[in-house]
Amino acid sequence: MERRLAAILSADMVGFSRLMEADEVGTIERQKAYRTELIDPKIAERHGRIVKTTGDGLLVEFASVVDAVESALGIQQAMAEHEAATPEDRRIQYRVGINLGDIVIDGDDILGDGVNVAARLQEASPNGGLMLSGVAYESLGNLVDAEFEDGGRQQFKNITRPIQVWRWMSDATLPTAKPANADEPLQLPDKPSIAVLPFDNMSGDPEQEYFADGITEDIITALSRFRSFFVIARNSTFAYKGEAVNIAEVGRELGVRYVVEGSVRKASNRIRVTAQLIEAASDNHIWAERYDRDVIDIFDLQDEITETIVGAVEHEIGGIERIRAAHKRPENLEAWELFQRGMFHVLQMNRDGLETGVDLLQQSIGKDPSFAEAHAHLAFTYLHQVFLGTTDDTENALSKAATHTHEAIKHDDNSSLGHEMLARLLCFQHRHEEAIAAAKRAILFNPNSSSANFALGFAYFAADRCNEALEPTNRAIRLSPKDHRHYNHLMIKGCLLNETGQREEGIKLLREANSLPHRDYRAALALARYTSEAGLMEEAQRAATRVMEVMPDFTLRFFESNFGAFIHPDYVERFRPHISHLGFPE
Repeated sequence: MERRLAAILSADMVGFSRLMEADEVGTIERQKAYRTELIDPKIAERHGRIVKTTGDGLLVEFASVVDAVESALGIQQAMAEHEAATPEDRRIQYRVGINLGDIVIDGDDILGDGVNVAARLQEASPNGGLMLSGVAYESLGNLVDAEFEDGGRQQFKNITRPIQVWRWMSDATLPTAKPANADEPLQLPDKPSIAVLPFDNMSGDPEQEYFADGITEDIITALSRFRSFFVIARNSTFAYKGEAVNIAEVGRELGVRYVVEGSVRKASNRIRVTAQLIEAASDNHIWAERYDRDVIDIFDLQDEITETIVGAVEHEIGGIERIRAAHKRPENLEAWELFQRGMFHVLQMNRDGLETGVDLLQQSIGKDPSFAEAHAHLAFTYLHQVFLGTTDDTENALSKAATHTHEAIKHDDNSSLGHEMLARLLCFQHRHEEAIAAAKRAILFNPNSSSANFALGFAYFAADRCNEALEPTNRAIRLSPKDHRHYNHLMIKGCLLNETGQREEGIKLLREANSLPHRDYRAALALARYTSEAGLMEEAQRAATRVMEVMPDFTLRFFESNFGAFIHPDYVERFRPHISHLGFPE
């Protein structure tokens, strides 16, 4: 059975049955004319192969996503122009879905998961627009002159995994303006805006109302501690309590981009809490989860579920905002978007990403010198240039990190992030006890911040107090189990477990960290050290080879100066003998 990778375009006419009922002959004639004069030529221009047609749709195979998207854009833009003068109830429009995937060749037909996903995307596409899968969108790069909107991860019928989607709509498909006397929607803030609607009590027991309300209030309070979020106050969201709400309308009335909603159901000694994060304007479900727990201590349970939901929401929104900014045209970027685009590059954790991140974060501060979060993350970037050995001027990078850390705290002394960066900076100054105190202060300002808890674990680790480092590190992982920093979390925890005598589990975590996508040498070096210490010499040698592949200029001298820049000398002394015989250059 032949297979190949292809770009698949699935198109379908909107309201075909309605149009046929109103004017059967006219609809068929117009459709044929468009196929002959517009649609088929646009497909041929981009070397597409029409696999099959139905009464109101078609399936097309392209060799590249760029060809598929250019073809679809040409069709949709031309259709919008030709139909602009047609009354809306008689207008011919198409929905188009495009996917990049593996297909099975069956004669002239194509089958398989890649085709199924394209068909589901087409069904969810805006009228007159396109919907792309995440893998198709990523392959476009900057090769197509069109702006796509992040549609989040969506679940489709008969597709078990969630699919990341991106949308495009022509100007002609955008909603028409409201009359001048209509209520104007509130302008969205310049940072992620969230409303938490009252969780529904599904138990049929009025006594459980307090628990549902308590969960809602705790989530609002916890999200409000993230200075990067704009969170609607309780009194406004509780106005919707007990009502059947339209999420898009809630978003418009409250002026927010995201809405959190959920429910609580208690039966006997079990309780189930569901929660979901929704992009208000599109009604797209970004994230959803269900929590089933035994009721032991109701207040501890309330805290646990709140922490878990808040960690997931913070992680999902952060990722979406970074992607949104990363794909917006540079000339339209403001301070917040420059910050998010900068972080998109910083989190690549390689030389180019860190350098690009520095430039974008500096631009963000240039537009808003009092932007505390941008100062804090610029300090983070300079510290990681030192940490990963991607700077040629360590002293200058540390000096700039100190400057921006103090600027972050000066502009917002209650910022958890500012004090978290101070903790990291103090580690690089070997002021470990002060670093621990600064990290604790960061947690005081935001107990639900995964990164603040990880900073405390890192400070204890740097002070060579590994037993004490485990608890905040575990808490950081619990608060954000799908974090983009998961590689780093696993690596540090693996080191901590090895240092505290839990060697088997520690090496297992380091192996897992090494299996994750990353672009630096640290997890491989840690695995080399601890497998060497455990007598697993073949594995240690393989890990050492991996270090040199990732960082060809790695030397033992670099290790001592790099690790010695932030961590207790006793740790460095214990570490070096176990890697010195693995063939690393001096």
